[in-house]
Amino acid sequence: MITAIILAGGVGSRVRADKPKQFIEVLDKPVLAYTIEIFENHPEVDAIEVVCHKSWKGYLEEMIGKYEYRKVTWITDGGDTFQDSVMNGVNNLKSKISLDDYVLIHYGAAPFTSKRIVTDVIRVMKEKDSAVTATPCYQLLGTMNGKTSNAWVDRDKFTQIACPYGFRYKYLLDVYKRAEEQGLIGIIDPHTTSLIYALGDKLNLAYGDQTNIKITTKEDFDMFEGYVLMKRRKCGLL
Repeated sequence: MITAIILAGGVGSRVRADKPKQFIEVLDKPVLAYTIEIFENHPEVDAIEVVCHKSWKGYLEEMIGKYEYRKVTWITDGGDTFQDSVMNGVNNLKSKISLDDYVLIHYGAAPFTSKRIVTDVIRVMKEKDSAVTATPCYQLLGTMNGKTSNAWVDRDKFTQIACPYGFRYKYLLDVYKRAEEQGLIGIIDPHTTSLIYALGDKLNLAYGDQTNIKITTKEDFDMFEGYVLMKRRKCGLL
């Protein structure tokens, strides 16, 4: 069984909107709806859990009913921090799935992700117990010192990591158990992947491409609107 945990517990403060960015509408549809549909429509995903900001659970339930999502099986509360939200989602599944099942972690404001990306993360996850989507660095890279750069960085030695992250469930539980025992929760950059690095484990890399970004700024909404229109045109819907 594969369950997608979609994180929708944040407030999206950098966008400076009147609602969390995952609930902002693009072409009359919330960003979160587009994200849910990535996994709703993927044949290898069996269930979806949404970790939702407490104040927006009612809105989420209405949205699920409106778009008739069949795979959204569980909704759980977001936490005070990003890492708390991830842990809420992971822990809520303890009585619902088996240790040998698989979990995908995905951001609610990451609606660009393609079927190809999800499929390859699942492939690598099943082979190696964990996987992340990773994209080569195509832009030139340099150091940054305030408003100047004084050294070139070899881009071939780096990769851009994005969601979804995929894990065998028992491995994911072990990551958080070890991280708590070592006092890493709250002092490491708040991502599952950061904890894995801090624990000395390796990330297994799956296919990624440059379209797979998370919406962070107002400009990203414009790009996503264009992306949706492009997809609709290709499907003959425009």
